[in-house]
Amino acid sequence: MLFSSCNTSCNIVDFTCNINTLQEKCMIHTKDHKTGYLFDPWDHLGPKRRKLMEQSWAGLFREHILQELPVNKIAPYFTEGFGRPTKELYMALGVIILQQSLDLTDDETLCQLAFSEQWHYALDITSVSDDATYMSPKTLWNMRKIVTDNELDSIIFNQTTDTLARVFNVNISKQRLDSVHIRSNMRSLGRIRIFAVTIHKFLVNLKRHHKEFFETTNERFIDRYLTKDASGCFSMVKPSESAKTLETVSSDLFELVQVFKNNTDIVSMNSYKLMERVLKEQCIITQTDNGKAVTLKKPKDVPSDSLQNPSDPYATYDGHKGQGYQIQLMETYAEKEETDDEPESDSGFVPALNLITHVEVQTACENDANALIPAIESAEERNLLPDKLLADSLYGSDDNYETAKELGTEVIAPTMGSQKEDVTPLSDFTFSKKGKVISCPKGHAPVSTKHKKNRHTAAFKIDHCSNCPKRDTCPVKAGKNYYYLRYEDKTWRIVMRRAHEKTDEFKDKYRWRAA
Repeated sequence: MLFSSCNTSCNIVDFTCNINTLQEKCMIHTKDHKTGYLFDPWDHLGPKRRKLMEQSWAGLFREHILQELPVNKIAPYFTEGFGRPTKELYMALGVIILQQSLDLTDDETLCQLAFSEQWHYALDITSVSDDATYMSPKTLWNMRKIVTDNELDSIIFNQTTDTLARVFNVNISKQRLDSVHIRSNMRSLGRIRIFAVTIHKFLVNLKRHHKEFFETTNERFIDRYLTKDASGCFSMVKPSESAKTLETVSSDLFELVQVFKNNTDIVSMNSYKLMERVLKEQCIITQTDNGKAVTLKKPKDVPSDSLQNPSDPYATYDGHKGQGYQIQLMETYAEKEETDDEPESDSGFVPALNLITHVEVQTACENDANALIPAIESAEERNLLPDKLLADSLYGSDDNYETAKELGTEVIAPTMGSQKEDVTPLSDFTFSKKGKVISCPKGHAPVSTKHKKNRHTAAFKIDHCSNCPKRDTCPVKAGKNYYYLRYEDKTWRIVMRRAHEKTDEFKDKYRWRAA
C-alpha cells in the first residue's frame, strides 16, 4: 500500500499505485518513498531486467538518495492553498540532480523524464500519466533557480555525499585537495570595452525603466554608446589611440555617475552600481579647483577582483589562469596496494570508490592557501575528516599545517620556496623531537640551549666554531662569549619538512596527489 503525504497532512491511500490527484487545498505535492507497494509496479520488467535495473545507477539513486533529498528546504518557497499543485518535489529535485550528473541539456532532461523507464525507476514514478512524467521547461528552470539562488545545491551535495560514503563504506582516511579553474561563458574584454559595455548596459536599462530621464541624457552618450556601430567602434581602437580613448570613456562614465548620483531610483539600478564599481576599480577621483577630476589607474594597480564583464559581475581574474572562477575539490583516494584483495572484473582490477567529499565555488582571484582549513572543517562537520590530506605547496603553509594537525589531519604538501645552495641548512643540525639542538653538523654539542616563547638559542664554544671549515656558510654567528644559533619554531618546522621531502617515504606518499 502506498501513502502520499503533503505538509497539510493530506493522506491518500491509493491501491492502484497511481497518485494523480490531491486534495484541492493541498498545493505542495510530496510522496512517501519509504513505504512499500502492495502490488509491485515494476513486475513487468521480469527478473533479469529487474536485476539490471537494481544494480544500475537508477537502483542506487532510488534506494538510497531519492528519499534523503532535502524536500523540507524547498517546500517553503511554495504556497499551500494557493495556485496549482507543485510537481512531486522529490521527483523535481531528483531531475535536477540527474541532469547535472549526466550532463544533459534541458531538452534532453525533459525527454528522459518523459520516456526513460530507467529514470522512472530512479525517481519512483509509477504512473504513466503526463502529470507524473512531464515537466515543462519553465518548471525545470524555476526549480533549478530556487535551488541555486538559495544555495540548496550545497545541502543536496553534502547529504548525497554522506549517503554514498555510508552505503559504500568509503575509506575517508586518505584524501587530496586541489583547485580547478572554470572559465565563464563570456567575452574577454579589455579596459576600453569594460567601460564602453558598462555604459551601454546602463543606458539600455535607463531607456527601458526610466524613459523620462533617458530623454534628458546628453545626446553624445547616445551617439557614442547606443548607436548600431558603437560596439564595433570601441573594439577596433588603434594601439596609438588607446590612451586617449580610455580617457574619453572613463570621463563619460564618471560624468554619468555624477549626473544621476542624487536620483534614488536610478542609483538603485544594478547597471548604475556596475558603473560605480568600474569607476572605483579602474579610476582615481581627485579634488581640484574646478571640481572633481578622474584619472586612470595603472594596469598593475587594478585589483584582480575587478569587473571583467558586466554580463558576469561575479567573475574575477587570476594572473596564471585567466578570467572566471575556481572550484576547490577534495576527494578520497585509495592506493592500489590497499585494494588488491577486492574482487576483479572481467577487465581486471576493480579500484576502490573515490568520492568527492568537499566542493566550494570561489572567485578566480582567491588564494588556495585560504581554502584548506575550511575544507577540513567542512569534512569534520559531516564525519568525513581525513587522517592524511595531499595538497600542493600553496596549501602547505606552516600555519595551515599546524592548524590542520590540531583538527586531526596530517597535511602532506611540499613547502614553498627552496633552500639556498651556499648556506649550510638548518636540517644538517641534529635536533630533539621538540626542536632543541643536540649537535652541529660537525658533531659538536652546544654549551647551552634556551627556548623562550617561539624562539630557540643555542650557544657553541668559540674554539670549535672559529676553526670550523663551514664557518662562512654556517648559520651560527659569532657573539661576545660564544657562537650562537638562533631560530624560530616555525623556521625549524619548515626546514625539517623540507628535509623530509627528499626522502623516499615522502615521495611514495605524495605521488598519489597527481591523480
